[in-house]
Amino acid sequence: MDEIKREWTRRRFLVTMSAASAALIVNPFSSWAWLSDDEKKVAKIVAKTFGIDTHNHIDVPLLSSELPGPEIDLIGQMKKSGLSAIVMTFAVDYQKLTEQGQAYDRFLNGLTAMDSALERNKMKRSLNLSDLKSAHQKKTPTVIQSVEGAHFLEGKIDKLKVAYDRGLRHLTLLHDNDASVPLGDIFTNSPKWGGLTTFGAEVIKECERLGILVDLSHCDNNTINGALKVMTKPFIISHTGLNTRLGDKEFMAKMMKPRLISKDQAKIVADAGGVIGIWTHLADTPTAFANNIKAMVDIVGIDHVAIGTDTKMTPAYRSPNDKWEQPKETPKQNKNDSNFNSEDKPKGNENKKQGGDTTNNVWGGEKQGFYFTVVEALLKAGYTEKEIGKIGGGNYLRIFDEVTKAH
Repeated sequence: MDEIKREWTRRRFLVTMSAASAALIVNPFSSWAWLSDDEKKVAKIVAKTFGIDTHNHIDVPLLSSELPGPEIDLIGQMKKSGLSAIVMTFAVDYQKLTEQGQAYDRFLNGLTAMDSALERNKMKRSLNLSDLKSAHQKKTPTVIQSVEGAHFLEGKIDKLKVAYDRGLRHLTLLHDNDASVPLGDIFTNSPKWGGLTTFGAEVIKECERLGILVDLSHCDNNTINGALKVMTKPFIISHTGLNTRLGDKEFMAKMMKPRLISKDQAKIVADAGGVIGIWTHLADTPTAFANNIKAMVDIVGIDHVAIGTDTKMTPAYRSPNDKWEQPKETPKQNKNDSNFNSEDKPKGNENKKQGGDTTNNVWGGEKQGFYFTVVEALLKAGYTEKEIGKIGGGNYLRIFDEVTKAH
């Protein structure tokens, strides 16, 4: 009978976390006598700490004819996740850019679509630490606006101020394809520019002047090291992992390895004040994800690690005008992971998905929201509440505040 009761309470906890996590966060400690001590600990940490995903895709239309875009339950999915905030990003180079002005138009359309999505979900962008703290105090999920790749600048630095005025506070310098005026070498492409370009350096300096956090994801080592010579403020590499942590799927390891960071390079980043976000790729379970985080902490220290899933909080959106098609056998992790060679298609069962299609279902079949699941895994890995608070969002808050507080 005792075993049946424990199993029943466990199931009740998981269902409650999944379906009503928002209510639990608002009033986290009442009427929880039926929870185990471990379950109470998870819930309290989720309620008290900032959980921030430093790289989360929200798909939106990029053509004016498709605005305002589909209805998405962004606030519902975020409340379910337990996350306080996501760095909400999109990219304009999913389809080939063929003419001047196209990247900028897509960028503005994407922001307009996100404006509409936030308004419908009664949410706001956070522009600084004060905004984040206010939203957290009110138990209201919030977002930090990002774009993946500075293609929209098209060589014109003044467009960065326009983006700032529209709420951009986090810029991933590069993405999968070169901008019309390149900013640096992309880690999955053959080097062309000798690292950071003159325009790339100009963009970094302007970001620091305005108060935009620079994200060096997708940069090769030469570009990162060149950026460090220019930077005067903290920065982030929002979604990667150690190149020694390849998981157990050969095809995924082969495809993702160019996107991973070495121990030596990770130390360089941390020594320069950077933070490294660990993604959920190459981690088939929450335990594996926690172990990937631990491996990075062991190299760079607890103050330089964050969570950057590279997943989608809401379902994928496919434009009816989008003629870009992903090979059917590609592992469905991120719809725009490039450099897929059709000759490298996986064989046999290797083409099965790692998990689900959204952040809350990244491992498939989760009954808890994402941050609940991660906190539980980090506790089992031996981390304290204070340490989880740093990894979960505290480290990102620190650098985000330093970059944006003067503005």
